[in-house]
Amino acid sequence: MIAPARFGHFVAIDWSGAAGPRQKGIAVAICASGREAPALVRPGHVWSRGDVLDWLAHELPGDAIVGLDLGTALPFVDCGAFFPGWSDSPADARALWALVERLCECDAHLAAGGFVDHVEVARHMRRHGGRKGEYFTGRGRLRATEVAQREQGLNPYSNLNLVGAAQVGKSSFTGMRVLHRLNGRIPVWPFDPLPQSGPVLVEIYTTLAALAAGRAKGRAKMRSWDALNEALAALGSRPAPVEGPIDDHKSDAILTAAWLRIAAHRAELWAPIAMNDEIARTEGWTFGVT
Repeated sequence: MIAPARFGHFVAIDWSGAAGPRQKGIAVAICASGREAPALVRPGHVWSRGDVLDWLAHELPGDAIVGLDLGTALPFVDCGAFFPGWSDSPADARALWALVERLCECDAHLAAGGFVDHVEVARHMRRHGGRKGEYFTGRGRLRATEVAQREQGLNPYSNLNLVGAAQVGKSSFTGMRVLHRLNGRIPVWPFDPLPQSGPVLVEIYTTLAALAAGRAKGRAKMRSWDALNEALAALGSRPAPVEGPIDDHKSDAILTAAWLRIAAHRAELWAPIAMNDEIARTEGWTFGVT
């Protein structure tokens, strides 16, 4: 059972796997217990992935739950391996993070080109230029949590698909480099059990927050302060002050932080019915998916 006062701060990070030293698609929002609207961390700042890593390592409040909008692992349980047919396929998620880091040691800005272009990894990927590995079929393999998302009416994409505006693979692989570098500093649920105190990282799907706020699935993205504040009100939050232009990255982070303030204390969300020990060790889970 999660104690009502287990968390005092709630952070949501809209992530980006885009190329370059800084990514306009990264947004970080935080709120405390109560009803005040979440605020952007460093408003106006164009984050790098390294900036976020440094903020998490050195500035994160000690009682925070942090939601990262990325896939924390790859499909495993459907085939018994991340990369079936490869003798060096990692045995669990942490070994996968370490592999991504090792193959990307020459990629600046926490990019992940060295991983997706590795000859064995690429056999399982769909990449740009019509390059589809022989193990990539259909829309790509899904993790158990993504199957559960689909059963809830969502439209998850395979982390092995790197093509299309809705793909999440690039974000996921760059995020795995961050998780590897934070390993031992901040627990990552469900790969780590939820600690009794201290911060914890979880994977999030920002559409869940939008749906909880009454947004239709096709209208999950908010690009105006009016739309965002209407959604915040539905989650019991006070309105956010209008401060400059708003885009869907910032609104996703702000709304999801407010949603985490409600969801983090729901004990059933920490014990998904379909998640077992093997899934928790290898594939992980999206917080909020039941």
